[in-house]
Amino acid sequence: MFGRFMNNYYYGKSGKGDFRKEDMPETRMQLFWDTLRTRLSALCRLNLMYALVFLPAMVVLMIGTYNLMTQVNVIYIAQQGNLQEYVDTINEQQNGENAEKVTVSDEVQAEIASTDVVQVVNSLILRTLLWLIPCIAITGPFTAGVSYVTRNWARDEHAFIWSDFKDALKANWKQSLVISAITSILPAAAYVGCRYYGQAAASSVIMIVPQVLVVLVGIIWALSVTYMHPMIVTYELKLGNVLRNSLLLGVARLPFSIGIRLLHCVPTGILFVAVWFFGLDPMIGMLILGGYYILIGFGLSRFITASYTNAVFDRFINSRIEGAKVNQGLRESDEDEDDEDEEEEEKEKEPAAAET
Repeated sequence: MFGRFMNNYYYGKSGKGDFRKEDMPETRMQLFWDTLRTRLSALCRLNLMYALVFLPAMVVLMIGTYNLMTQVNVIYIAQQGNLQEYVDTINEQQNGENAEKVTVSDEVQAEIASTDVVQVVNSLILRTLLWLIPCIAITGPFTAGVSYVTRNWARDEHAFIWSDFKDALKANWKQSLVISAITSILPAAAYVGCRYYGQAAASSVIMIVPQVLVVLVGIIWALSVTYMHPMIVTYELKLGNVLRNSLLLGVARLPFSIGIRLLHCVPTGILFVAVWFFGLDPMIGMLILGGYYILIGFGLSRFITASYTNAVFDRFINSRIEGAKVNQGLRESDEDEDDEDEEEEEKEKEPAAAET
């Protein structure tokens, strides 16, 4: 019984009918919504497995955000001269009304109030980015596995959640690990470089040039990485060719590359608006956001990326490869159907002509 349940959970139920030819979607947007509706429950199951890899990164981000908000808030309260009231409130919440009173001296309050907020923020951000390096670096091989499954689903093709994920991970873990390692290092490197050259630019205007270059490198990589994992699981290419082709696609499709990255930031943007404008508690907001990503967020992001990159690969790569399939999952146009009918008629006439 339990084995049957697990098989149905991970592999789905048999006997479901496919699209009829006349029911197949004609546009990419129709294909996206049709396949998303069909694969939504499977996408949630895939996401639960994929989210485990991102748990360390989520924990680091939550701790870093909490420490940042807490320390900045304490400095602001100390500058207002209300640190003793704040400490009494926190002490009462944690230990009850009978808690031993903690006294904050004027010297301690003055020392905290004189703390440089900018320096504290920079230190906490850098520390968080450094802790994120190993957390993000390990995600690459798993992203390759998820990219393969979601690529097939976005084409309206079959893919097993566990077995196809595992096979794609084994086949592509080396290249994807290199990409995730670079992705994990770049934010910290770009932040340090931007700060260093920004401080140097205060005394020499020419240092703005390397500062801008550092920012551009980070932005270009963020845009290009959209295409890297889907390209790894779709084509047999060396890592250098994957990086070069992804870079070219990221720049050539610049508005769409920016749009797809911004689309992934929509849940975080909604949280920011809810906290900033509607007074939602930041910690509750982070828990809600974390629950969204654990439930479906990571998988949905990969599915959107797969749907987009499938269209890009068909237009710029597959159309130039002889014999490569294009527009998989889409209904063929009437012109293509007429051409196929004419070819079939010509093939039927050839044997008859040979007999005469």
